[in-house]
Amino acid sequence: MTVRVQAVAGKKTDFEQALGERLIEGGKLDASGLDRAKRVGADSGERLSVLLPKLGLVSERDMAEAVAAQLNLELVGPGDFPDEPLFRGKLSPRFLREAQILPISQSPDGLVVAMADPLNSFASDALRLVAGGKVLPRVAVPGELEAAIERLYAKQAGIAGAAGEAALEEDSQGVELDVERLRDLASEAPVIRLVNQIITKAVEARASDIHIEAFENELRVRFRIDGVLRETESPANRFRAAIVSRIKIMAKLNIAERRLPQDGRIKLAIRGTPIDLRVSTIPTMHGEGVVMRVLDRKGVSLDFTALGVSDFALETLVKILERPHGIVLVTGPTGSGKTTTLYTSLVRLNSPDKKILTVEDPIEYELDGINQIQVQPSIGLSFANVLRSILRQDPDIVMIGEIRDVETAEIAIQAALTGHLVLSTLHTNDAASTISRLLDMGAEDFLLTTTLNGIAAQRLVRTLCPHCKTRSPALPEIVEQLNLKRYTREAEIHLYRAVGCDQCNGTGYFGRSSLIEVLVVTDPIRRLILRRADTMDLHRTAVEEGMRTMYDDGMRKALSGLTTVEEVLRVTRDG
Repeated sequence: MTVRVQAVAGKKTDFEQALGERLIEGGKLDASGLDRAKRVGADSGERLSVLLPKLGLVSERDMAEAVAAQLNLELVGPGDFPDEPLFRGKLSPRFLREAQILPISQSPDGLVVAMADPLNSFASDALRLVAGGKVLPRVAVPGELEAAIERLYAKQAGIAGAAGEAALEEDSQGVELDVERLRDLASEAPVIRLVNQIITKAVEARASDIHIEAFENELRVRFRIDGVLRETESPANRFRAAIVSRIKIMAKLNIAERRLPQDGRIKLAIRGTPIDLRVSTIPTMHGEGVVMRVLDRKGVSLDFTALGVSDFALETLVKILERPHGIVLVTGPTGSGKTTTLYTSLVRLNSPDKKILTVEDPIEYELDGINQIQVQPSIGLSFANVLRSILRQDPDIVMIGEIRDVETAEIAIQAALTGHLVLSTLHTNDAASTISRLLDMGAEDFLLTTTLNGIAAQRLVRTLCPHCKTRSPALPEIVEQLNLKRYTREAEIHLYRAVGCDQCNGTGYFGRSSLIEVLVVTDPIRRLILRRADTMDLHRTAVEEGMRTMYDDGMRKALSGLTTVEEVLRVTRDG
């Protein structure tokens, strides 16, 4: 087997050509992507098997499968890695990490070795010397291989260990590091690796946000997973200045400015997947705090069904979206999925006969065929100023990232009056309170009745892990208290409970789904707007007109086994 690998390695060009063709035939890569990688490889000297995942053109797993098939080697998985390290004391974790190689078992035929790059003859030769015999290569997914190395050599290869290799100055005595020193520290390999590890771990854990917080005696790193913050292993407090500076350099921010908040963006590929990080820094008492919003461009599904929008709500939402003009609003608190719902609406509406313009702060995802504009208040490019200009661009549909003031609201109303469909978001608790919020802002009631088509309010609930959720009969007291019989025709009502397993990291939940209520502005609602009725009257009338509330939507999903009653009550705080 080793002879075969070395023979293929000697024909690098033929191997790469065959590998590229295999990926294209399998639908994992297109010809233009292959050409791009070849051009980059010609300059950098890196192999396609390394470049394609790095450029985000092919996922690490797809590449590992293709390499294994091309070399006729076995592909190993997480279950194949050993429980204890082989040749303890003879192999440096740093060498294993950098060479991306790990001995996994000893057989009569030789040492079985997992390799991210089986063509790395230097690494296999080094292990041959250590083992004193033949090396039998196997192909491993790089991410899984690194996770195994970190598990086996936790004390030396963990986040804190990676940072410990750096000869950084301590700032625990309040010593201010100058800008050039910070830049030098942030450019050192251990700090780069440390920040990369934090980001990689967050992506692998499906985190939506990375929080790096500086306190007097500790630097805390937390990931928001399925809407809940969870602590993870954190570097030593003395490395906080270098870590923040490294993130600022990556986001092209001013590392010398530590007194004012800054916002930036990082684009990179993790495990072959393109990732955008929206970076926000803010000065705190003991240093700068950093929050990075993780935007997985390939992982987001801009499809209403995938987002968890029920058939009933979807039918109502589509009806108001398909009107030729008017205003459609999506509301909810921060992190409730409003922007994703707006993007999904735009994708559904996008067609060659429509021109769509968006005004956003910031642009979260790039959408093909849609003109997106980034607001920049620092140079006077505000929502209101951009909106005045883009209406002269003759759009059919306008999406405004958020209605923040009466000026933006008035321009949105004028755009709807002149034949445009306007989509936007607002921060309110439910659909009915949105109308009161617009009136409080200063929007004219008679204009709202003319232009407002409908309002979708939403929340996100954690969905139960399919591997460990359990079903049991509901207690009669719970059925009566929550009036669950109105949501099902079954004689005996069952509810589901979160348990926890390895698949969901012991939480019992995996992923999130939308709870949504769609208020259609009908004539009875318009009469209430003109009377400036309170939110309770608007809500009651909307329900009478056929609106299914977020609470009702959630209870139906709890009874179907998608989530739990506790989750629904947590996010709706109703009933």
